[in-house]
Amino acid sequence: MHKRVSRRLFVFGLGYVATALATVLKDDGWQVAGTCRSESRRAALSALGFEACLFNGSQPMDKVERQIAASDHLLCSIPPGESGDPVLTWHDVHISKASQIRWIGYLSTTGVYGDWNGKEVNESSPVRPRSDRARQRVIAERAWLALGKNAGHKVHVFRLAGIYGPNRNVIDQVRAGTARRIDKAGHLFSRIHVDDIVATLCTSIASPRPGAIYNVCDNEPASQAEVVAHACTLLDVPMPRLMPFEEVVQDMSEMARSFWADNKRVSNRLLHEELGVALSYPNYREGLAALIGDAK
Repeated sequence: MHKRVSRRLFVFGLGYVATALATVLKDDGWQVAGTCRSESRRAALSALGFEACLFNGSQPMDKVERQIAASDHLLCSIPPGESGDPVLTWHDVHISKASQIRWIGYLSTTGVYGDWNGKEVNESSPVRPRSDRARQRVIAERAWLALGKNAGHKVHVFRLAGIYGPNRNVIDQVRAGTARRIDKAGHLFSRIHVDDIVATLCTSIASPRPGAIYNVCDNEPASQAEVVAHACTLLDVPMPRLMPFEEVVQDMSEMARSFWADNKRVSNRLLHEELGVALSYPNYREGLAALIGDAK
């Protein structure tokens, strides 16, 4: 009689993307546990069927060795801070010695590439982050990959583009009357539907490639104004006026300004050719149409 292969994922940071992945895996018979930052979030996760421990990065998580030792897959979606990656700061030793772990994923960002003046970047392009946040991401990526090499773990880095999906999209902004159409000549954003991130992670789990880095974005970078205009067309509502970037930049948060400071076309060729992912939403038009359909 064959012993059933364990399928248990532990997630550092059960946020938007990780919870979407956890839900899909749970429906497939996996056990999933992880961390969150507040009691209210822990209660919400418990209602979804996920055991969650409190971890805010300022101190070690209680009983972490037990959680890691019980898992054979590990995902980190917690961003680094000024003092580094909080997971590795407190728990790198626990993770390193967990020999039963068969797959580790680290969620990063395409922001590590910095500004390329609209040129294409791929996973072989030099990273040249301009914001402190992006520089911290580069350091964290390298630390996770080094852990994998030193401990013999199969670590993968996923550089995510702008994430959208249910309850996090321009359709909701247009309906709420908060969407702005911003014009910055030649500026493009890459984006990715949360379902396609989940599909990418599931594919990687099934076919680990130690040390791999993947850009996770759709096939068609587009301007912010174009996407908002299309959302208005789908909803059959008037478009907000086109506002010059210079008119609105002073009102933006520091994070928003950093997004607008970088301009690049992110290639997802490796995602298709090496990992073999077929995107459900290869462009924003298909993704937004599906979101409207889901809301009906």
